Amino acid sequence: MAAGEFIRAANPTHPSLIDQRHVVAELYNMVNVPTGIWIDERGMIVRPNEVAFSTDMFRGITGVASTPYLDALRDWAQNGAESKFALAPEQVTRKLKVPSSDHTLANANFRLAEYLCETGHTADAVPYFKEARRLRPESWNYTRQAFAMSAESDYGTTFVDEVLKLNGKLYYDLLDLEGTGSNPEQEQVARDAGERMRAVIEAQQNQPK
Repeated sequence: MAAGEFIRAANPTHPSLIDQRHVVAELYNMVNVPTGIWIDERGMIVRPNEVAFSTDMFRGITGVASTPYLDALRDWAQNGAESKFALAPEQVTRKLKVPSSDHTLANANFRLAEYLCETGHTADAVPYFKEARRLRPESWNYTRQAFAMSAESDYGTTFVDEVLKLNGKLYYDLLDLEGTGSNPEQEQVARDAGERMRAVIEAQQNQPK
C-alpha cells in the first residue's frame, strides 16, 4: 500500500490502519483524500467528513490551509463537546451526506473492479471502474484507484485532465470550520484554476487548423 513506507518511516507507537478495501471510505461516504471525520468517545460523529490537511504542501493548488483545521482539532481535543468546532447532532445531520442508490451501485462496481485487478483480470476490471466513475463522478478516490490499478490510457484521459475539467469548481468540498458558508482562499484558487483552464482552451481553439 502507498502509505506503508511512510508509516514504517515514522515508526509510530500507535496502530496504523491501512484500509485495503476502502471500507472506511465507503461507510463514511468519503470521495477524496485527505479526509477527516471527528468521532467522540461515545462513538458519535461531531464533525462529518471534510478535507483535512496536516501540511501546506498542496495549499497553492487547493487553497486549503492546514493551520485552521489543525487548530480546530486541537481545540476539540482540549475542550471536547464545549469546543465551538464540535457540532450539535442536528448540525451534523444537516452536514452529513447520505449515500444514494447510485452511490451504493458505484461501490459494488468499484469493489468488483478491484477484485478483478487483484486476481489478474485487469482488462476485465476496466468497464466496472468506468461504471463506478459514471455513477459517482465526484469520487476522486475511484478515479485515483482506477488509474493506479489499471492504466490511464484505458480511460482516454489522465488524472490531470480530469482535474482541469473542474473549470473553476472545487476539487475538495468547501472547508467551512466557522460555519460561515465560505472559504475565500479555497474559492479564489478554484476560480483562478478555472481561468487558467479557459485560457488553455481558448488558445487551443485559436490555433491554426
